[in-house]
Parts: sequence; C-alpha cells; structure tokens
Amino acid sequence: MSLIFISVSCYSGNAQFETNEENVDFLIAKGKLFWEQRTNKGSLEKSERFISLACTERPNDFELLILLSKIKYTHARFIQKDPARQKALLLDGSRIAKNAVLNHSKFSSTLKESIEDSSFRILSSVTNAPKEVLPGLYWWAVNQIQYLSNQPVLERLNQRELLEALMHRVLSLDPGFNYSGPYRFFGFLYTRIPGVELTQSETYFKQAINSHPEYLMNSISMAEYYHQKEGNREQFNTILKNVIGTDINKYPEIMNENYFSKSHAQLLIDKQSSMFE
Repeated sequence: MSLIFISVSCYSGNAQFETNEENVDFLIAKGKLFWEQRTNKGSLEKSERFISLACTERPNDFELLILLSKIKYTHARFIQKDPARQKALLLDGSRIAKNAVLNHSKFSSTLKESIEDSSFRILSSVTNAPKEVLPGLYWWAVNQIQYLSNQPVLERLNQRELLEALMHRVLSLDPGFNYSGPYRFFGFLYTRIPGVELTQSETYFKQAINSHPEYLMNSISMAEYYHQKEGNREQFNTILKNVIGTDINKYPEIMNENYFSKSHAQLLIDKQSSMFE
C-alpha cells in the first residue's frame, strides 16, 4: 500500500488538522466521522476529501464509491451555491456510482454475457441487476436526474429510458430504499418529462409520504416539484411551513437529512415569488 500525505487545514477560528503517512483505513474512518457531521460545510468538504483519497487507493471498493457519490450529491444539493459547481458535483456523483455498478463483479458478469451493443447491454443488464448493486443504481440515477433537471428537454428525454430502468430495478428490489427514494425519484422525474400526466408525479409523491412521513424530503419534494408545477401555491406553503415547524430531534437516525430538509424548505419559501411567476 502506498503512503499517503495529507494536509487538511481549517482556519477562521476552527482547529487545524494535519496527518502524514496514514493508511487508507484511517482515511476512511476520518471521512466517515466527518460525514456524520455533514450539516457543517467544513466537515462535509473534509469528508469528501478524505473519502476521495481513500477511493484512489481502493478504486474497486463498491461501498466506498457509493459513499463518495452520496457525498457529492449532498454537497451539490444542500451546500454548494454556484450552479456550475453544483452540476459538476452531480455529474461526478453519477459517474462514480455508474462505474461502481459497471465494475461490480456480480454486475459485470451479466454485462459480458449480453450480445447487444454497449448501450443496450447496459440497459438490459440494469433491468436484471443483482441486489448487491442496488445502492449504486440508486445514486447513479439520483445524481443524474438532478444534473439533468435544468438541462435542455431533449437531453432529459434521451436519458429517460435509462433513468426509468435504473429506478424501476431499485423499486422492484427495495421500494423503501432511502426512505421511499424510488417513489420520490419518480415523482420528481415526471415533473421534468414533457407529455407525462402530472397525476403520475402526484401518485408517486403521495406514496413516498405515506410510506415515510418522517423523512421530510418526501414532503418537500412534492411541494417543490409537483405543487410548483401545478401552480398550487397554497399547498406549497402549507407543506413547507409544516416541515419548518417539525422537531427533527424526534427521529435522530435521520436528523442530518431532516436538518437539510428544513433549511431547504425555508429557502424555497424565500424564493417562491420567482417560482410562481
């Protein structure tokens, strides 16, 4: 194993931290520790740095790569304010998860068996992907749809078949994954694809909320995407104000996610005039 030299410093009153010649296990431990403190921007950035370094040493570690993909997504959605940087993070997160899936031993074996061309090989393999790669399928799709959200319609349409295949496979394997993540995903997707009845989006969002009401992003996503698209400003405000008034200490296992959700809800309320023009 190669030696790794790291220098991570945090100023402005925060403690400085430096390590030298530490092994990959140390990097992973520190990265996961900072990930648990991800509501703090500095901690999230340190987590990303440590886990990225660990991934360079263990490029085939599926679990580690998926964690890095999640970190990229979280950074883009809730911390980063620059649109160009957000897109870069989401694209990177999607690429990392995609490669983790394609290189997974149980997935790559089915990919090699296919006689179709490369794009159809991936698509057909995704529809029969083993449960072991489920987290990779999920974060591949979630990063990608967020990246595509503000891209030209044609680009979204070109990716629709793959995105649906990825998340339908997750849905079939574990519909409750990431607190009804597949239902939340389809609710969002069908507000971004022209020609799709918005009732489909409504149905998926309601399923997500009914299954996991404690996960605040389910409600926020319905307000941000479905109610905004339908012009339902009153419902939009009602949902977001209820989220802001929620005690996130009630569910400590998802406190970080609900903290981000409450912050995002306030952001949406503050900019609603531009969303309902």
